[in-house]
Amino acid sequence: MLREPDSHPQIRNLCSHLQQPPPTKQTAGRVLVDSLRQHGVDRVFCVPGESYLEVLDALHDASDDIELIVAKHEGGAANMAEADGKMTGRPGICMVTRGPGATHASIGVHVAQQDSTPMILFVGQIAREQVGRDAFQEVDFYAMFGKLAKWVVEVTDASRMAEIVARAFHTAVSGRPGPVVVSLPEDMLVDVTDKLAFRTSAIEPKVPSDSAIAKIREKLANAQRPLVVVGGSGWCQEASAQLAIFAKAWNLPVACSFRRQDVLDNRNPQYVGHMSLGMSPALKDAVVKADVILALGTRLGDVATGGYTLLEVPVPQQDLVHVHVDATEIGRVYRPSVGVNADILATISALANVAAPAEIAWAGWTKRARAAHEAFSLPPTRVSEAIGVDLGVVMQHAAEVLPDDALVTNGAGNYAVWLHRFYKYRSARTQLATTCGAMGYGVPAAVAAALRYRDREVLCVAGDGCFLMYPQELATAAAHNVRLITIVVNNGMYGTIRMHQENRYPGRISGTQLAGPNYVALANSLGAAHAEQVRTAEEFPAAFARARAAKGFALIELVTDPKQVAPVMRLK
Repeated sequence: MLREPDSHPQIRNLCSHLQQPPPTKQTAGRVLVDSLRQHGVDRVFCVPGESYLEVLDALHDASDDIELIVAKHEGGAANMAEADGKMTGRPGICMVTRGPGATHASIGVHVAQQDSTPMILFVGQIAREQVGRDAFQEVDFYAMFGKLAKWVVEVTDASRMAEIVARAFHTAVSGRPGPVVVSLPEDMLVDVTDKLAFRTSAIEPKVPSDSAIAKIREKLANAQRPLVVVGGSGWCQEASAQLAIFAKAWNLPVACSFRRQDVLDNRNPQYVGHMSLGMSPALKDAVVKADVILALGTRLGDVATGGYTLLEVPVPQQDLVHVHVDATEIGRVYRPSVGVNADILATISALANVAAPAEIAWAGWTKRARAAHEAFSLPPTRVSEAIGVDLGVVMQHAAEVLPDDALVTNGAGNYAVWLHRFYKYRSARTQLATTCGAMGYGVPAAVAAALRYRDREVLCVAGDGCFLMYPQELATAAAHNVRLITIVVNNGMYGTIRMHQENRYPGRISGTQLAGPNYVALANSLGAAHAEQVRTAEEFPAAFARARAAKGFALIELVTDPKQVAPVMRLK
């Protein structure tokens, strides 16, 4: 949701500036930067390009209000902006140049689309008079981003810059949040206009009707085996707190959808697990056997539903109540018996004030689901021939020593199964991970987190293949003197693909081996305050303590068993 003008320090500063007589005309590039300030933007992630020099120059004059973070790769910059949007609920801002810059940055747009994250990508473009000639680095951004972004637009008239930027902010946060792409022809940016920056109106949350809340209450009150499934991007600290109140009052089992584990404190007696890759068999069974499922904010995607098998398509056997901020998501895959188009905070706040039945029929159901989750969260006993670091022990230790508000990031790979299964998330918006399964996300996201919250601890967990996508962004961390820890899980392979390869083509290794660098030396070359290699779980606590004490970014390489591709799968 967009903030009111007096709720952000940058906007308050701007208001004091606006007491002075404003200029009557500005270049479109300067109108763009003023529009960012009007909307409370305090950080822009970029890789510079000659196609938007006018904007870069305007940002020089706005440096007191807007911090410019120069990433080392456009993919890294876009991932940083997406992560910033995840943390704040406001559009993360990325700027890149035309052609290669935009194609590199497209990964962040895809992540934002699948993860329902508000984000705006500004792309420098060739001059208007050259369009259609296949000019140097020319790309049709309407065609390129048309299916990825919520809205793609090219500003061809300087007088419309303020209007289009305001609409971009509105679009990014309205309904199901997502990415907007704004193309900026370089000659247009230096055109002068008297249409100056303004701020779009704040969006009021869509509140559920009394009848909708009554229907939800009736469905739950008559249930024998209810299950609440939470997910989506609308969960702030207040919403999570209201969820905890609601779940406790009704003693409802709550499962989090894929990579939304931070919605409810995992220590909560009503938390029963994570509907993820490597999902607990007991949780799968609970989903199938539930008679009422209340889905709050989640789209009920393929990962959370076991490839659309745990709930029957299009009409589930379970009585489905689906609450989502975007009406088009309700009934897209599953037809609910009750569909509620409403804001998550407004809905869960209303539900938290609804009286629970005097007698709760499902108390034993909830207790058994919680007990099954707790058993599943204990690292299994290792086989005698296992070598290297036991990742289950590592994740458990990290959860025990890190504070509740620590931010944890990861990309994609089998290593993340250990993280999701054995780490306990305890606070909303502390899990930065892609639901679209993009490798390389962890390091840029950690940099963005460390910049956004310099007083909080940040941990990135990355497989060796995942880490090598954007290791150079640790140089960005060093440049801005932020503290974060990166754990590199080194098994010398693309573990997820190797697992699938073994299942389908046993003994035929092709393309999945990985020869990496000396990770400690690489980290030191990028400016690490501390870096070391760990070969056993027993060595990890002391190494982690040293990394946490470092005054800059730290890296720990964990040498793991290449045969242990998942907690319960071992190669022969």
